[in-house]
Amino acid sequence: MKTPLGLATLFALLTAASAAQAQFASAPAPATRAAPAPSNAASADEYKKAAARHLYDAYGASIYRGKLPPLLYGVAIVEVQVDAAGQVTGASILRPPAGPGVAPWIQQLIRAASPFPAPARLGATRFTEIWLVDRSGKFQLDTLTEGQR
Repeated sequence: MKTPLGLATLFALLTAASAAQAQFASAPAPATRAAPAPSNAASADEYKKAAARHLYDAYGASIYRGKLPPLLYGVAIVEVQVDAAGQVTGASILRPPAGPGVAPWIQQLIRAASPFPAPARLGATRFTEIWLVDRSGKFQLDTLTEGQR
């Protein structure tokens, strides 16, 4: 018995979606590292660059290298709050990603990477970052993105 092309395509899409969701069931552990050096950033935008580099150092194996594909699994806008010591005190999703399970996965990554560099000149601060997530479970941050194909 032959399966109509429409059903085969639907099955393939559902299987791919299920595999993509499995990527986000649990966040990878951050790399073991020493406490980060304090940041001398004078603004939240400057601090955001230090925070992005910190996340890239913590999750090097999860960074998407090169230009991202045209269709991303999830794009999220996240506001992160850190205290004067660099401890994450909040990670709020301002724009949820379309991909199921991606929002809590992002929040887990951020919290597990704490402490961030202490914002020495700013004291407690908050910044907004755009997360660009591929269905493979790899990501780029807009602050350090290599662009999109």
